[in-house]
Order: sequence, then structure tokens, then C-alpha cells
Amino acid sequence: MAIIITDECINCGACEPECPNTAIYEGADDWRYKDGTALAGTVILPDGTEVDADEAQTPISDEIYYIVPGKCTECKGFHDEPQCAAVCPVDCCVPDDNYVEDEETLLNRQAFLHNE
Repeated sequence: MAIIITDECINCGACEPECPNTAIYEGADDWRYKDGTALAGTVILPDGTEVDADEAQTPISDEIYYIVPGKCTECKGFHDEPQCAAVCPVDCCVPDDNYVEDEETLLNRQAFLHNE
């Protein structure tokens, strides 16, 4: 499952540099599939959707830091635990019940994002 940042976020920014997939963005910032990944140009996502990895995507939140579910791997393939949750001073990086995924799915996403 992906991680979500709850509205208890104090916008400290501690989580953002810890994400190995660059899936965390400051509120109101556009995001791109290419950010922090090996993706570029037109790509087919694992769900079959075709996207331009270089194209700016609409922010998920305008107020607090947010995590892009399609880029979050819960740090699988990099660390033993989600690094955002490990460094969050207010414990607002929690599992997202809307994106429940098994370890194999998360590892496959990590491989896809980094062309491994």
C-alpha cells in the first residue's frame, strides 16, 4: 500500500529528501513521473495508462506535502521501512487504505520506476 500524508502535517519538509522515488512533493507543487526515476518521454504505466513522464501533473494537495501513490513503493527495494514515516516528527506519514498493495506489486513498481 502507498503511504499518505495526513492533514496533521506541519510542512517541515523532512520527508521529501528521504524518498528514493521522489514521490513526495510540497503542497501546490506540480509533479512528474520522471522526477527521481529513470522514466522519460512516453511510457506505459503498469496499469496500462500511457503518460508523458516529462509532463507536469496536477498537485494532489495545495496545502501540505503529498505523496504520489503511483510512485510510492513504501521504500521497498531500498530500505526496510518507509523513510518518510521514519523521519516524520508528527507521525503523519501513514499507510493509505485507498491504495492497498502487496510487496510484489511494490517491488515491481520500484523496478519499473528505475528500469531495473
